Amino acid sequence: MSTHNIDPKKHLPQSINYLYQVHQNILDLALIDRSLYHLVLLRASQINGCAFCVKMHIAEAPADGEIQSRLDRLVVWRHCNDYTEQEKAAFAWVEALTTLHALTDYEPLRITLLKYYSEQQISALTLLTGMINLWNRIAISQH
Repeated sequence: MSTHNIDPKKHLPQSINYLYQVHQNILDLALIDRSLYHLVLLRASQINGCAFCVKMHIAEAPADGEIQSRLDRLVVWRHCNDYTEQEKAAFAWVEALTTLHALTDYEPLRITLLKYYSEQQISALTLLTGMINLWNRIAISQH
């Protein structure tokens, strides 16, 4: 770590606590399966190159029933049969919201999501994706 770290947890602890509360609220509402919760966090962290978060999510997921082989192959989810069509729809959404390509057409992604998830669940996936992208940036700023 750099000797010039500026740690938001130290300087804005109440704000950081509110960020944790968003995650807890999503978990408390039980809108998203715990396994999918971990996979979503892991996939965004892989895309963002946040080694700290990737390691953390790989370590946490088995406690909620996720298996190692699915964690190992998440990076190539499009090219294997380890995931359901429902999960793949969520991963496509997470990737689109994490990479933010200017030419991405979000409408087909939403239509696919609506086949498997309620609007409340899609909202939870959207918030969760935004939150992990924020956490990745906070963690990366410390390296």
